[in-house]
Amino acid sequence: MKGVSDNNAPKKIKSKGNQSKLKRPLQVLQLNKKPTIHDTSKNFLDNEKSPDNTDVSTSIQSRNDELNTNSLEKEPEYKNSDQSNSIFNDLEKPTIQIEKNKEFEFERTVDDFDFDEDQFLEALNDNEPIGLTGETIGGKIIALESDGVYIDIGGKAPGYMPKKECGLGVITNFKDKFPIGLEMEVLVIKEQNADGMVTVSARALILRKSWDKVRKISENGQLVDVLANGFNRGGLTCDVEGLRGFIPRSQLEDGANYQSLVNKTLKVAFLEVNPESKKLVLSEKKATLLQKFEKLKIGQLIEGKVLAVKPYGFFIDLGGASGLLHQSSVTKGNIRDLREVFVEGEFIKALITDIDREKGRIGLDTALLEKSPGELLIEKEKVMNEAKERAEKAQALFQGND
Repeated sequence: MKGVSDNNAPKKIKSKGNQSKLKRPLQVLQLNKKPTIHDTSKNFLDNEKSPDNTDVSTSIQSRNDELNTNSLEKEPEYKNSDQSNSIFNDLEKPTIQIEKNKEFEFERTVDDFDFDEDQFLEALNDNEPIGLTGETIGGKIIALESDGVYIDIGGKAPGYMPKKECGLGVITNFKDKFPIGLEMEVLVIKEQNADGMVTVSARALILRKSWDKVRKISENGQLVDVLANGFNRGGLTCDVEGLRGFIPRSQLEDGANYQSLVNKTLKVAFLEVNPESKKLVLSEKKATLLQKFEKLKIGQLIEGKVLAVKPYGFFIDLGGASGLLHQSSVTKGNIRDLREVFVEGEFIKALITDIDREKGRIGLDTALLEKSPGELLIEKEKVMNEAKERAEKAQALFQGND
């Protein structure tokens, strides 16, 4: 009847499609999955199957209750996909054996790269920078500017020489002195820039050659004539081979009136030659001493006066020059005190064994005048009186030495 409901009648619910298929979960293929609590419960249920449905259902119900309780305590329920994907982290990864420290060798040949060693070396030579600082190179003037000249030095770019580096002093006839095509030697003072151009100098090369020449003159003890062109409180100034030299007042024969020596020519010797510090010191007194050295020779017998007695020997005045008689050259005997042999103010005779013109030193020897070791200590007067005859025999030892 309409309006009457039958509560005891079973409710009819219409469903579209197969409901069991809709509720069926997706099956995921799992490899090497670690056993979980759900798998354990499934295995347990399979083992507990019994023909008695009542016992089985009762056993299943009690076991499910127990498993549900344990699962709540030990394993949380996954509520989203991120949590469910964490299960795959427990999957065992397959082991792949990899050979360690294996060296792979690959032989390369010249043909693989179309490489020619000769061409490579030639390319390096073509691009090698020309002109290192301090190097002397030759070139030819190819261009003339108001502030300098350009010189072909064989590089990928010409060398540039500023006007102030073209020579010593002020250059008035610049164009006439440096015509196009003039070949000259220059010194590299600055290596190439980004454009490959180097800076060269003729002035620096002239000064280098001047220092080399002055050093050789000094080593040989030679004398030079200079023109005093100025003065200051310390002494006189002069030019030597294009270099600026200085003569201290203490090294002048007339140091008190040194200003009167300006514009006069003096004969001097070198006291110090230092290209690094550009220090050139000269001496008129040393020149006078070296002039006396010119009359002296190695092996020559000279007579002088004892000026001073030192622990290492005697200083002997040779008439303007000073000689050193070292203690090892006094006698072949044993000496307790040098004053047992000679005293200050005493005139002695000795042989010249060394002449150092650069330092202005003369080495002397009296032991060569003895016929027996220690003879000078016992018969000094006899040795001095026979010094000339004894020197002639000893001079054979100095032949070829000067």
